[in-house]
Amino acid sequence: MVVKFFVANPIVNIVILLVMKTSYILEKDAYLIVAQLMAAAARTAPKTRGIDNIKVIAIDDSSTKNRLIKKMKELSGLEKRPSFERDANSITASAMIIVIGVKLNPARLDCGFCGYKTCEGLRKTRGVCAYNSIDLGIAASSAASIANTFHIDNRIMYSIGKVCLCLKLFDKGVGIALGIPLSVTGKSPFFDRK
Repeated sequence: MVVKFFVANPIVNIVILLVMKTSYILEKDAYLIVAQLMAAAARTAPKTRGIDNIKVIAIDDSSTKNRLIKKMKELSGLEKRPSFERDANSITASAMIIVIGVKLNPARLDCGFCGYKTCEGLRKTRGVCAYNSIDLGIAASSAASIANTFHIDNRIMYSIGKVCLCLKLFDKGVGIALGIPLSVTGKSPFFDRK
């Protein structure tokens, strides 16, 4: 529905068009706004030593989402991970998926949490710094809290992150990722998963 208003102005006649928006359009707009806020929350989340290794992508196109779902189902069978197929089925109703990754970059604290005495020992094996995992968890939780604040159904899923890494959706150097699918439906597709 389009409504035209004519504003009487002695200098210029202005026509204002107001277009009625349906729930579908409003919800789609909400996904985008919330996704942007989630990316900002992940970026500004506290990080070890203030070093930002976080990367964020948004999957909102059907071709990438379908590739993701197909690969999740494939890996479910190959790696005997039934949860991957369950997660793939639940994200079909998702209009947007936020994926947060972290570059593998030892924190240079020589803390030993990773199992090596020094960060250099870890670097030689191309292992994962415990602090990179902690930073990813904090960033993903910060992003999910934004979705929760705006009543957008979501769930943090490692399966999405793992498959995004397999599909090489991130820049080189990202070694761990978590996905957060978003949904605005009458019932969350991420709650009673089977």
